Formats: sequence, C-alpha cells, structure tokens
Amino acid sequence: MRITCPTCGSRDLHEFHVLGEAEQARPRLSGDFDSAAARAAFTDYVYARRNPAGPHDEYWYHGPCDTWLVVRRDTRSHEVHDVRAARGGDRP
Repeated sequence: MRITCPTCGSRDLHEFHVLGEAEQARPRLSGDFDSAAARAAFTDYVYARRNPAGPHDEYWYHGPCDTWLVVRRDTRSHEVHDVRAARGGDRP
C-alpha cells in the first residue's frame, strides 16, 4: 500500500504509523478526572472502535517529515481515496 504524503509525495506504507479513526473525538472532561464517568469516557475513547466496512477517515503519522495526516481509506480494499494534512482541531 502506498500513501501520498502532501510533503514528500508517494511513499511506502512502512514509513507511516496509524493512530486510529479520525471521527472519534477526545472526551471533554472537567472536574473529577477519577470519577466513574470520566474513566468510562476515557476507556471508550481508547478501546472502543467502530470498525466500519468501507470508506473511513484515520489519523496517520509520517515519521520522515514529522507530519500528521488524515487518510480516507476503504477498510475493505485498503484503497486510499484522499490524504490531507491534519490541521488544528484535526490533530490527535
């Protein structure tokens, strides 16, 4: 599989590390971080994955240029549909 980095161009998959789905927002926690609700929200954020079949946005990290990307990839075929640099609120 090849991914086109906006900075470096088309690169082999082995230069990248996948972080996970981009649609999953980090939980907004305030107050008691050790409460049952806070622990449950963080546990869901870390471990619960939707695992969709089809196009899906994921965070990928390209080490050689230190760039975070949002990659739209079809989970059935691994075809890459779109790659963009993660910006501002996109960044994990």
